[in-house]
Amino acid sequence: MAKSTTQTLPLLPLRGLLVYPTMVLHIDVGRERSIQALEKAMMEDHMIFLSTQKDMAIDQPEQDDLAEMGTLTKVKQMLKLPNGTIRVLVEGIERGRITSFEESEPFFTVTVESLPDDPEKTPEYEALMRTLTDYFEQYIALSKKVSKETLNTVLDIEEPGRLADIVASHLPLKLKMKQEVLDTTDIKKRMTRLIETINNEKEVLSLEKKIGQRVKKSMERTQKEYYLREQMKAIQKELGDKDGKTGEISDLAKRIRQAKMPESIEKIARKELDRYEKVPATSAESSVIRNYIEWLITVPWSQSTKDDLDIKKAEKILDRDHYGLEKVKERVLEYLAVQQLTKSLKGPILCLAGPPGVGKTSLARSIAESVGRKFVRASLGGIRDESEIRGHRRTYVGAMPGRIIQGMKKAGTVNPVFLLDEIDKMSNDFRGDPSSAMLEVLDPEQNNSFSDHFIEEPYDLSKVMFIATANNLATIPGPLRDRMEIITIAGYTEIEKINIAKNHLLPKQIEENGLSKSQVQVRDEAIKDIVRYHTREAGVRSLERQLATVCRKAAKMIVGEEKKKVVVTSKSLYDFLGKKKFRYGQAEVEDQIGVATGLAYTTVGGDTLQIEVSLSPGKGKLVLTGKLGDVMKESAQTAFSFVRSRAEQLNLEEDFHEKHDIHIHVPEGAVPKDGPSAGITIVTALVSALTNRKIKKEVGMTGEVTLRGRVLPIGGLKEKSLSAHRAGLTTIIIPKENERDIDDIPESVRAELTFIPVSHVDEVLEVALVGEKE
Repeated sequence: MAKSTTQTLPLLPLRGLLVYPTMVLHIDVGRERSIQALEKAMMEDHMIFLSTQKDMAIDQPEQDDLAEMGTLTKVKQMLKLPNGTIRVLVEGIERGRITSFEESEPFFTVTVESLPDDPEKTPEYEALMRTLTDYFEQYIALSKKVSKETLNTVLDIEEPGRLADIVASHLPLKLKMKQEVLDTTDIKKRMTRLIETINNEKEVLSLEKKIGQRVKKSMERTQKEYYLREQMKAIQKELGDKDGKTGEISDLAKRIRQAKMPESIEKIARKELDRYEKVPATSAESSVIRNYIEWLITVPWSQSTKDDLDIKKAEKILDRDHYGLEKVKERVLEYLAVQQLTKSLKGPILCLAGPPGVGKTSLARSIAESVGRKFVRASLGGIRDESEIRGHRRTYVGAMPGRIIQGMKKAGTVNPVFLLDEIDKMSNDFRGDPSSAMLEVLDPEQNNSFSDHFIEEPYDLSKVMFIATANNLATIPGPLRDRMEIITIAGYTEIEKINIAKNHLLPKQIEENGLSKSQVQVRDEAIKDIVRYHTREAGVRSLERQLATVCRKAAKMIVGEEKKKVVVTSKSLYDFLGKKKFRYGQAEVEDQIGVATGLAYTTVGGDTLQIEVSLSPGKGKLVLTGKLGDVMKESAQTAFSFVRSRAEQLNLEEDFHEKHDIHIHVPEGAVPKDGPSAGITIVTALVSALTNRKIKKEVGMTGEVTLRGRVLPIGGLKEKSLSAHRAGLTTIIIPKENERDIDDIPESVRAELTFIPVSHVDEVLEVALVGEKE
């Protein structure tokens, strides 16, 4: 057993450092007290005691701040550095414990008890030493931070205590743990503790190695991908893709982020972008994917315009652009009022039905301006392929989205005013039925998830204000018509046409033809004559063309004849438009036998129809001419049967039908005519011809007739009344049930017409025929 000794030595406090016995290392000393302690040691036997501070942050430690256990050390060398610090080379001799502090100024002087290790070596020590060296060797193999020379040095050590201290000095232990090893004077405990510590370090190193391998694999994969991408760029350049796809892909990724798509759509767009990146630029699929991504980006998903809910402003815009059309304006203002109150409303689906030229399309444009929305138009005339509405599947060459998605892209917002022009002119064939595809678009309950075959993902159309236009509602399938709010625009009266010409059409044509108001003046009576004698239509399209002709002629006179101003009057109108094309007032000049004036409703508005009946000796043959449709032929048969059944009351011979051939003709034989509303007109003409009684020239009539002589209601009374007014008729016979429709007729027309409601043919004959029954 080694003997301990006691001696008084200067003390050098260490910060963040610990010296084991037998260790030789350099220490930099900078504190004044420490330098004086070193100088004291060098003056005597070069011995000094090293003790580690418990808290390395303290600059001037006291007794309680120093570890009790330290190392008796010999100063081997001392060197002053230029910065004032002293570098010393020290060698640890043996453990020591402070038994008392003798002095603290100018440096610590302590009494130290030396604690030498027991030199005895037993088999148990031998076993612990072998275990410790084996573990240390395994640790070195894992960590690779300790050199093989150090390992050889450790293997040559035969003293157990020294072995434990040398191993501890080469382990990455925290200072507290190193102090614990120094504090442990029992060699067995010291070695056991180090064996446990090395075993823990080995496990940590194994885990670090596994983590490192995983990171390395990940790095290798990333590097591999980078290398392959660089190769791909080089290949793309060789194949003609000058800049490769990198710039384009980053641009597309940026645009996808900016498009503000729903999360599900953005996920699909990014997935397609990844596919696009991997497909060669020369591949046919590359352009298909690129096109699809472009559509996903450019179709609006969340961009919207703020509705301008100022009703007075909207009313002002509508009145500025359109004369009349009160019902439509009222409906738009109702929509705005409700939206202002609710702050949210599904877009209405309006259908403006009426003849050509009455302003349906331009009205939709004005509606868009009045509500402050973008306007987009899709013409549906002649579409017979369902894919035109729903889009083509991407598997087809040249696939594109349908007209609806195309229109939304053009609008750039999710809430435009979308005009579906000529919705009545869609047809169907083996390619599908586009009108059925429109059912989803125009159903407020379904169109929040409209499915386009090209886009494939649901698209919200519920915020769109759809406006459809149609000339003929009869050709629109029932289910489609049911989804729309029908607003009928019948046509314009003469007064309305004159106002439209003065306030809208004429100024527009003057500007378009490079003229000014000071150069051309069209008098009111000239405009009236153009309306009466040069146009015959429900709308104003022909009227605009005639005014354009007037302006062109005026321009020629100003340029060619050097006139400063051209005034168009009723008398000079012939020089501009030539002969009168129509006779104002189509009514007969005098009462006629067998000629009745009927009122018809066509796709271009109302019109008057002369129905002629002539008798000739024969065997009761009934001849119908004038390109009549099946319904009109059946009306004629019904009228003839009714007259035969009432022969006695009408003072006709019972066998009149066996002695005469009856010919019913409707002039303008090239124009197809159909419908049941000529029933009472045919009866009146037949009775007039058979009884030789004249029909009043100023009377027009409309109504369906039954075999019993009842008069049934008809449609289009407003249009028919306008045509009667144009034709110069003053009395109109209408079915009793159509009395409610009289309010729809403009006041200016109603004031000049007398309406006679009837429920039976007898009442018609009483009003229409002149004189008494023969």
